[in-house]
Amino acid sequence: MSVAENIRVKLRALPHKPGIYLMRDRFGTVIYVGKARDLRKRVSQYFHPSRRMGWDLKFKALTEAICDLDYHVVRSEPEALLLESKLIKEFHPRYNVSFRDDKRFLMLKVNFNDPIPRFVLTRLKQDDGARYFGPFPNSSALRSTLALVRRQFHLRGCRPLTPTERDYKHCLYAHLKYCTAPCIGNVTREQYVEQVRAACDFLGGQCQEMQERLGEDMKKAAAAQEYEKAADLRDMLADLQRTTKKVNRFERMPYSLPLALDAEKDLAELGRVLGLPGPPRRIEGFDISNISGTFKVASLVSFRNGRPDRANYRRFRIKSVDGQDDFASVAEVVRRRYTRVLKESGLNRAGGQRPINERGGDGSSPLGQGEGATGGDEPSPPLPSSGTEFAVGQQGEETMALHDSPSAKSPAPVLPELILIDGGKGQLSAARGELEKLGLGHIPILGLAKEFEEIHRPGDTEPLRLPQDSGALKLLQRVRDESHRLANTYNAALRLRKISESILDEFPNIGQRRKAALLKKFGSVQRIRLAAVEQIAEVPGFGGKAAAELKTFLEARSAG
Repeated sequence: MSVAENIRVKLRALPHKPGIYLMRDRFGTVIYVGKARDLRKRVSQYFHPSRRMGWDLKFKALTEAICDLDYHVVRSEPEALLLESKLIKEFHPRYNVSFRDDKRFLMLKVNFNDPIPRFVLTRLKQDDGARYFGPFPNSSALRSTLALVRRQFHLRGCRPLTPTERDYKHCLYAHLKYCTAPCIGNVTREQYVEQVRAACDFLGGQCQEMQERLGEDMKKAAAAQEYEKAADLRDMLADLQRTTKKVNRFERMPYSLPLALDAEKDLAELGRVLGLPGPPRRIEGFDISNISGTFKVASLVSFRNGRPDRANYRRFRIKSVDGQDDFASVAEVVRRRYTRVLKESGLNRAGGQRPINERGGDGSSPLGQGEGATGGDEPSPPLPSSGTEFAVGQQGEETMALHDSPSAKSPAPVLPELILIDGGKGQLSAARGELEKLGLGHIPILGLAKEFEEIHRPGDTEPLRLPQDSGALKLLQRVRDESHRLANTYNAALRLRKISESILDEFPNIGQRRKAALLKKFGSVQRIRLAAVEQIAEVPGFGGKAAAELKTFLEARSAG
């Protein structure tokens, strides 16, 4: 079943009920989590062709990456909100912005082991013997209800763990007769604990009587034309109903996400269709990204056993190529990558051993040191790696694994069993030529052209075309797409870094902090240019003299 047909089948199965939905890409990775009052209406909007004109770039990128979706039905919108927050914190989807931090919904906590128990707000449940209520999706309703509970059950609202007579003297709750003042012995601890238990029963759902009473008081106030009082009672009743409404806690995932691919099957099929001795367990893919010859960068992604091995991703800045020349760029990256691998492994081009010192194969910097190192490949931000041939060392250096044999005494090179180039015959020929020069012509290499998903192999006059539902083709597409994503992400990061450099950098002794403070207050250099000296002087780090100098500097640059 094609991706489009799979999506259509799932859309038809969506119910008109509240719930959450998860969008997944071709890797099975959750890329977006959303909630909906009506699942079918909300999720269907993502696939309406008539809405495409109004989408922004982020939304277009999201919809183009969706290959599958899952959903879970809940009883109400508050439950959907709670489950959405939990899943976003669990999966950290790429296209979600809200709820990605560690902030959680509010809960009420009371610990009967305290000298004088009190209700407090918290966001984290701990194993401390306390009783917790919530979480509550609506924090303002919760705070309003907590104030009502304190007044209704005459509970304290002061902060000290053990309040004393000194605290009582300036306690607003005591003077307003809201609190029974156990701190001065006005009631015994046992009597006060009974008040707290009654409040717990109320928060646990036994609040029908109070809701009925608030409703009656609201009607009486309206009949007496006390409309402000009636409105306050109405809001109080609504907050109480929202706070005490039952919601699920969702301690565990309500379902398990299915795998999006059968890695072993895809690898076996790929090895078979390419005529390889066996499944290519390690695949490395390359891609080039540039815009009109500027910010020329390349990416290297590594797949191990059919899955991304992100610890071994690498990024490159193209150094020796002028203008837009993808063939030369591919050649440079392949040359740099495998020259470095051979050096670090201690092998010469003919495959013989050479002495290895502590820094690397021939005294060069270890693999992954960045642009200043020989070869100049930039490691991606290090991610946890388990069981990979390469591992990130304590200082960010990449170290080579030993032979599988426990008796191995020297590092062994770990070369890929298949190299994939994003491109056609030209890119493939350039990469193949560099491998031949390095004595690595025995490594299988191929190119995957985007337009018709054609597989180009050295020596073949006609490209190989696999069925669209072929697992081997889908595996190659995953490698190609991941290398494309990494290259484009790096290119975009460099462009953003360049854009962030402004004319302010030329102002003497401004520094990053003062520059950031200026841009935070005014938003742009143009607004700073239009601002008065007095306004600039209000920025932290600027006095009247510095503000006047900056104003003169910007006016001079504007005139120039």
